[in-house]
Amino acid sequence: MEIVMAIAIGILTGSGIWLVLRPRTFQLIIGLSLLSYAVNLFIFVSGSLTIAREPIVLSWLLPTLQNYTDPMPQALVLTAIVIGFATTALFLVVMLAARGLADTDHVDGKEYKPKEYQP
Repeated sequence: MEIVMAIAIGILTGSGIWLVLRPRTFQLIIGLSLLSYAVNLFIFVSGSLTIAREPIVLSWLLPTLQNYTDPMPQALVLTAIVIGFATTALFLVVMLAARGLADTDHVDGKEYKPKEYQP
């Protein structure tokens, strides 16, 4: 299970970095979203990957991490998802306003046009 999560986090991180380096603003926003998903998954996995363990303390089990999962990473990820959704919505509004003002969606505001080949 750990290797699957490590591969998923690596793929999300690599894809996010590749999209952040692209010249268009929509690709930048999607790349930032993928990076935030990778960080959320990393925080969630750091809590522990266990199946059939109780997240709350029961009276007949000793209160150790051998019997329970850590609820703190789950709470942090839930908070990060809400904050990520709000910032993505803000980025989209700013992107639409910038596109309306500059008539382009490039990050630097200029369309790249390669020079014609002159033999």
